[in-house]
Amino acid sequence: MNRSVDDHLYINLHSTIADIPADEWDGLNIAGYPFASHAFLSALEASGSVGGDTGWQPLYICLRRGKDSPCLGAIPAYLKYHSYGEYVFDHSWAHAYEQAGGQYYPKLLSAIPFTPVPGPRLLYRPENAGLANHLIAAFQQIVRNHELSSAHINFITEAEKDNLADAGWLIRKGLQFHWHNQNYKSFDDFLASLSSRKRKNIRKERQSLATEGIAFHALTGTDIQPEDWDDFYRFYLATIDKKWGGAYLTRDFFSRIAESMADNILLVMASQNGEKIAGALNFIGQDTLFGRNWGCIRDYPNLHFETCYYQALEFAISRGLKKVEAGAQGFHKVQRGYLPVYTYSAHWLPDEGFSRAVSRFLRQEHHAIEEERQAIQAASPYRRSV
Repeated sequence: MNRSVDDHLYINLHSTIADIPADEWDGLNIAGYPFASHAFLSALEASGSVGGDTGWQPLYICLRRGKDSPCLGAIPAYLKYHSYGEYVFDHSWAHAYEQAGGQYYPKLLSAIPFTPVPGPRLLYRPENAGLANHLIAAFQQIVRNHELSSAHINFITEAEKDNLADAGWLIRKGLQFHWHNQNYKSFDDFLASLSSRKRKNIRKERQSLATEGIAFHALTGTDIQPEDWDDFYRFYLATIDKKWGGAYLTRDFFSRIAESMADNILLVMASQNGEKIAGALNFIGQDTLFGRNWGCIRDYPNLHFETCYYQALEFAISRGLKKVEAGAQGFHKVQRGYLPVYTYSAHWLPDEGFSRAVSRFLRQEHHAIEEERQAIQAASPYRRSV
C-alpha cells in the first residue's frame, strides 16, 4: 500500500478484481455502465481473456482513507505489453519511442479490454467528485514509481476529458457512429425521419432478407439458452477467421456474462429454415444500447445491417432507450441513421521531448478528424427538417 499525494488517502493496487467486493466496486459505477461493472471485468479475468500471457495484466487502482476502509474512488487499469485490443492506435508512438532508445512497453492503461465504448474510467460517487484529481495524480504516481513510459486512459467521458486536460494530459479525438432516439414510437416512425431515398433503401434491404426466409429473434435474460451462446461463439470465431484477426474473448467469457449479466444483454439471432446462421451481441445500459460483437456462418447481402443495426434500433425504440452506440469505423452506418460523434482518450508522457512530439502529431490529427466529421455529417440521411 503506497501513500498518495494526499496524506489522508492511500493508493491500493489490486492484481485481481476478486480482491474488491462487488458491491463496493459497483457502488462507484453510478452510471450503471455495464463494461465497468464488477461482473464484466471479473468475467474477462476468470475466463482467461485477460491476464496470463494475453498482454493485459490487471492492476485495479483504489483510493481509500485507510487500509480496511471501503474504496472511495477506483480506476480499472492494466499493465499493457502491446497495443492490441485497445482501438486507440499508438503503434507509431511505440516505434518512435523505441527508435529513440526508450522502452515503451509495459505502459499503464485504463480501458475496457476489447471494448471501444465511451464511458467512465474514473469511478467515484457524486459527493466525492473532488477525488477525480486524486485518481489522476495516483495514476501518474504509479507511472513514476515503476518508471513506465506512459499512461493512457481510453474512451473517456466529456467530464473526464476536461479534468485530464486541466491536469496536463494530451487529449486525442476519435470518431464513432451513434444513433439518437428522437422519441420514436416505432421503427416506421424512425424511417419517416429519413429522406425518401434512404427510407426506401432500408425497406428494400430488410425485405431482401425476408425473401430469403431469414427470421430474427431478440433474446434477453433467461430467453438466452446455452446453445444460443454455443452458436454465437461459433459465429464470432468464423467472422474473426475471415478478417484474419485474433479471438480475444474465450468461450468461457460468454458463459460467465450469461450467468451474471443476462438482464443486461440483448442477443440477436438470425435463423433460416430453423438453423441459426448469425448473431449480434449487445449490452443494455441505463439509457443506451451498446452494440459489441457479431458473426455469421452464412453470408447474405444486408445480413450484417439487419442483425447489428436495425434490430438494435427496434429494441431501443421498444425500450425507450436514448441511444444506440455502434462502435468504431464504418461509413455505411451513416446511411442507416448513425451519425458521427467525437470520442476522447487521454495520454500522459513523462518524457518532455516525447510529449512534445506526440502533441504536434495530435494537433494535425485533430484537424483531419474535424474535416472528416464535417464531411460525414454532410451525408446525413435525415430530412433537413429533422
